[in-house]
Amino acid sequence: MRRRPFGTALAGLAAAMTLALAACGGSDTPAASSSSAGSGVTGTVNVSAAASLTESFNQIGKDFEAAYPGTKVVFNYGGSSTLAAQINQGAPADVFAAASPATMKTVTDAGNGTGTPATFVKNQLVIAVPKGNPKGVTSLGDLVKPGVKVALCAVEVPCGAAAKKALDAANVKLTPVTQETDVKAALSKVKLGEVDAALVYRTDVKAASADVDGVEFPESAGAVNAYPIVVLKNAPNATAAQAFLAYVLSDKAKAVLLAAGFQAP
Repeated sequence: MRRRPFGTALAGLAAAMTLALAACGGSDTPAASSSSAGSGVTGTVNVSAAASLTESFNQIGKDFEAAYPGTKVVFNYGGSSTLAAQINQGAPADVFAAASPATMKTVTDAGNGTGTPATFVKNQLVIAVPKGNPKGVTSLGDLVKPGVKVALCAVEVPCGAAAKKALDAANVKLTPVTQETDVKAALSKVKLGEVDAALVYRTDVKAASADVDGVEFPESAGAVNAYPIVVLKNAPNATAAQAFLAYVLSDKAKAVLLAAGFQAP
């Protein structure tokens, strides 16, 4: 029997091994790259969220869409009490993120939430003033000085309820020139020069730092708002809603929220 040269046999063995390795590698590749492909998370997620979450949730929404190709997050921002009323009246939404447990309770008590809402951050009030603080505001007591015009959130809104609690703690009887439906509207009054100060969240002042300064005050420590989030009972896209809620609770989303000035829950 005629033998093949040793070099030819070795070359044939190497080629066979190469083909076998390629076959194994080919079978593993799809599994390694399909982290979200088989999750069933797709389509639009409609999120009703407190106005103070605007900047953070806009970024988190983009990150979520990148993590789950084929999804789109649509936000409806506003005063938490207004959003809760919309949900209880049947407005379609998948997720609700409120700026206070009391507001969230109006939704869950109406049977429109699923499970127990998860608290994901906290927020604290500061006094927003125009750049340079022209009225020299350093405390809540300065807000009642002659000639100082102040904007507050309406007391039905979480930022308004927190403001009332802080003002009561300081024994300051304040009559604002305007009461707004959400914290962004109150802050805009300062940015537009229509008022000299407003009680808003620390995160809102940080987001608008080019236009306003923030004045800390001790009474705010007793009026911190916790932010709960829940998937809604009649969510049109419940699977994606659950995924979005889980993402908000993730370390990556938490980093975005803490960088914006929110506090850990």
